[in-house]
This record gives sequence, C-alpha cells and structure tokens, in this order.
Amino acid sequence: MKKISKLLGLAVVLSSTMVSCSSSEDDVDLGEAKTVVNMLSESVPVKLTAEQTLFVNDNNKFTMNFLKTVNEADRSGKSFIYSPLSITYVLGMVNDAATGLTEKELEETLGFHQGGIQAVNDYCKKLIDGLPKVDDKVTLNIANAIFLNKDFTLKPQFEQDMQTYYDAKAEALDFSASNTLDHINGWCKEKTNGMIPSILDDIDPLMVSYLLNAIYFKADWASKFDPKNTKNETFTTENDNSSTDIPMMHQNVLISYLKTDTYSAIILPYGTGLWNMTVLLPEKGKTTDDVIKEVAQSSILNNPGWCETGGNYFEGYEVDLKLPRFETSSDTDKLEGGLVRLMQKMGINRAFDERLAEIPNMCELPVYIDMMRQKAKIKVSEEGSEAAAVTVAGVANYSMGSEPIEYPKATFHANRPFVYVIREQTSGVILFVGKFTGE
Repeated sequence: MKKISKLLGLAVVLSSTMVSCSSSEDDVDLGEAKTVVNMLSESVPVKLTAEQTLFVNDNNKFTMNFLKTVNEADRSGKSFIYSPLSITYVLGMVNDAATGLTEKELEETLGFHQGGIQAVNDYCKKLIDGLPKVDDKVTLNIANAIFLNKDFTLKPQFEQDMQTYYDAKAEALDFSASNTLDHINGWCKEKTNGMIPSILDDIDPLMVSYLLNAIYFKADWASKFDPKNTKNETFTTENDNSSTDIPMMHQNVLISYLKTDTYSAIILPYGTGLWNMTVLLPEKGKTTDDVIKEVAQSSILNNPGWCETGGNYFEGYEVDLKLPRFETSSDTDKLEGGLVRLMQKMGINRAFDERLAEIPNMCELPVYIDMMRQKAKIKVSEEGSEAAAVTVAGVANYSMGSEPIEYPKATFHANRPFVYVIREQTSGVILFVGKFTGE
C-alpha cells in the first residue's frame, strides 16, 4: 500500500507538470529535474457526481471502442485523428428526442447505461460549462448548433432542452437557398478557428435539420520543445517497414512513464497539467493494432494521473523524449460506409433506420438520422497542440509537489507509428484519439 500511495502522489504531480531537464542528449542535469513546480492553484477541476463519473468511465470505453472500430475500418495505413466526444454530443442531442429501444441503443452504446435523457443532458451540460474552465492556459471551445429547414418546426420541449443543456439555439434556414451551405460551413470555420472550414459538400433541401457539434482545443506544452533541437530523422512505417525522414522534436523531461510487454507510454502535460496527451508506442515486435486492442480492453485511460495495467504503474522517469512534429486531418466520409456504418458496428442501428427509429420528440413528424460525418484535424509542434473536430447529423423524416526523488531514466523515441489520446485529468474525459503512422 505504501508503494501504491507513493506512486499515486507522484503520478499526479508529474502529470500536472512536465519539467524540461535538458535540451541536448549529452547534457542532462538531474538536479534541475528534481524541482517539480506545482501550478494547480489556478485550476478549476470539474466536479462530477458519482453517476457522472461512471458516465465518464464508460463513455471513455465508447471512445476506445470507437478507436478500435475505426482502426479496423481504415486499412489505408495513414494517420488519423477523431473526436468521439464530438459524436457523443450530436447523438446526445438526438437522444433527447428518442424513446424506446432507440434511446436504449444510444445510451448503452455511448456508455450512459440507460441513465435516462435527463441524466445524459445534465452530463453534457456539466462538460460544456466545466471543461473550458479547468485550465486558463488551455483554450477549449465546445459548441453545438441546430440548423432547421424553415418548412419544419421543432417541438417546444426539444428546442428548450437544446438551449438549456447544449447551448444550441435552433436557426431556421431555407435549405433550397444557395447561401445556406456557406452559412453552415461558416459556422464550422468560426467555431474551429479555421481548422475545419467546411463539413457539408451540399445541402439536401428535403432534410429536416442538421445537428452539429464543434470542439476546438489549443494548448502549449507544460515544457515546450526548443525548435533548434528539432531535426529530420528516420521514421519507420508499419505497413511495409519502409522509412521516411520527418522532423523529430527532442528534449529531456521528467514525466510519467509506463512500460508493458505491448507498449511504452508517456503522459505529456499541457498548461498547468490538467490536460495532457498520452502517447503509446508499440514495443519491438508489436504494432499499433496490438496497442489499440489492448487499451480498448483495459482501464488504462480511465484513471486520472495514474493507472494500473497488469501490475504496472505510471511512474516518474527522466525521459529522453523524441516526438514528431506533425499535422493530421481525417474525414469519416473516406471510410467505407462512413460514420453511420461505424456507429452501426458499435451497436446503434434503430436511429438510422427510417422504419424503426423512435425519435418522436424532435419535431412534428417522426424522424431518423439520414447521414453523419466527422472531420477532424490536429497540429503538433514544439509549442504545443491545436486540434478541432466537427460532427454533423442530418435528420430526415420518414418520407425521406513531493520531496526530491532519484528518478530512473528511460528513452522514448517515437520514431515509428504510435497511438495518442488527449484528455482532461480531473474528469477523465477524452476529447481526441489518434494514430500517427508517418503517412
């Protein structure tokens, strides 16, 4: 118990602050690294109820299941980035109007255990209000919108719920007008700071409405990489074991580190440390498929600050860290069957079936989800990370600090494909999941 307690305290401190030890491979000052600064005083942790904490854990299971499902669907070998939380928000809005087995499928698949519409709405509202306030050094915007075909009317209770719990005010538009597409895509561009300039290629004039969620995240590393230490180095790809040269950032840092038989992992903090990126690098002989399969079945990403997997813990290490500077964009429309097919594989079927969908409480006519799409993008540099995602669902009707410690050392050179996750520590909520393959 003494060891576990010590490790828990250590992991919280380390994940809250990433301290640069040295900027060169040869000059490592361990004495400097021992000074870990606690910068949590400006933070406002998200306070969840017991039920909402359970929602986080199981919505994260949805997130990891999504990562596994999209990884199996995308065999291109290329990098990808997605935000399952953005999908959760769009389907949460749909869930507000659902009943019966349709509501059951939505809530069980998203990890809400048939908690009920009110509980789901309260949870989504708690994150909208709380997550942007966690760290004033991190920019986070979560926005929702409903663009309604002017020929239809929303039910008053649904419209009120959207404003109260999702900050989404319905806007009636002429879906046959040429400027409607620009208006909706302009909303995406504005809410993602230009990272996602468009989400729709055209407007279906018979569609009842489009429900959208946008998430924008920007944060500096707690310890930035020095650009002068970034050099082009060899990155070995996974599919054909070929190699390419890419810019590799480098620094020596004191951070939380974990090694298992399948992968080694580090937690890279942003800002004051309550946001972080966990990078999981396959061990020799293993692949990113192996890593994704294992983390999808474990609780490694559910416990803020530290975790146990097979008796292993994140511990404080002085790490010789190399991480690529990269940029990745993804679009679910490029996957076979798109986002709708992915959701069906994960257990949501009735909401997409015009004959079986039970969504009577959105407007005067029963509706179903006719289309879904997500676009996402991430930029990782010496300064930090910037990421954004937009998800759209087209709805149609049926007619359509501790004492100094001597830290062990480790080397973590992400010079081959790896998996990464961006999450908030106090709630445990995961915003983005991705894989970088060098392609």
